[in-house]
Formats: sequence, C-alpha cells, structure tokens
Amino acid sequence: MMNRMGKPKTQTADLADPKKQAQWFARVREAHQTETAEDYVELIADLIEAKGEARVVDLSERFGISHATVNKVIMRLKKEGLVNAQPYRALFLTEKGKQLAVACKQRHIIVFEFLKSLGVSEKTAEMDAEGVEHHVSQETLRAFQKFINKKSKQ
Repeated sequence: MMNRMGKPKTQTADLADPKKQAQWFARVREAHQTETAEDYVELIADLIEAKGEARVVDLSERFGISHATVNKVIMRLKKEGLVNAQPYRALFLTEKGKQLAVACKQRHIIVFEFLKSLGVSEKTAEMDAEGVEHHVSQETLRAFQKFINKKSKQ
C-alpha cells in the first residue's frame, strides 16, 4: 500500500516535509479567505441576470443568513472594489466584481460537469461543486476540462 507521498506505507505514520505541508495549508487558508467574496459576487451576478437586480434581502434569503451579516460582507466587498452599494438600493458589481463572478461561474461549471461525467448525480454534483470550486487549482481545472472534452467525444 502507498502513502500520500507515493512511497510504500510503513507501520509508523509518514509525514510530508513540514515546509511542503505548510504550503498546502496556506493554500487552503487563502481559498477560505476568498470563498465568501466569490460566493457573493457569483450570486449577485446570477440575481441581476435572473431578476434584473440583487438586493440584500435576496442574498440574506439565499444564503440563509441575517441581513446584518450580508451588510457586513457587502461593506467588505465595497472596500475590495467588487461591489457598489447604496443604502436601500440594489447591489451592483464593479468591473472587477463582474470579472471575478465570470471566473467563479466558469470554475463552478467545469467542476460540476466533471463530477457529472464521473457519474455523480446532478444534485450531489451541484452541492459538491459549490465547495470544490474554491479550492481547485488552474492546473486541475484544465485537467478536468480535458477529461470532460475527451468524455464528450466518446
């Protein structure tokens, strides 16, 4: 049996190099920091496309969180230059926010289609893609897309 590092598994636990493992965890922490912003801009873009506007009440309902929590995140997104918002008005994405929303949506679709191509049910693929999309590298996305393309030609 092989361990995570591709070496034969021994009786004692094999650990990765500390610096390498620290890099892995740093990448995960970075993904967690951007995850909320990505979810918000993606949902704002979807709401604008579907309803013509995105409002705090819509985000609150769809995320299942309070208006106060949504307002707090929106303030952060404004500071990051992703959202324009005025009190009691609809939310709008800046150009930077629109670009991030498009990138997030594309990444979500690739992960979703990849999971479906493996035989995962649509419902489960949708739920799993929502988490995986924030943690997948560009290299892995390209591999997913290549697999999808190859599978669709069969």
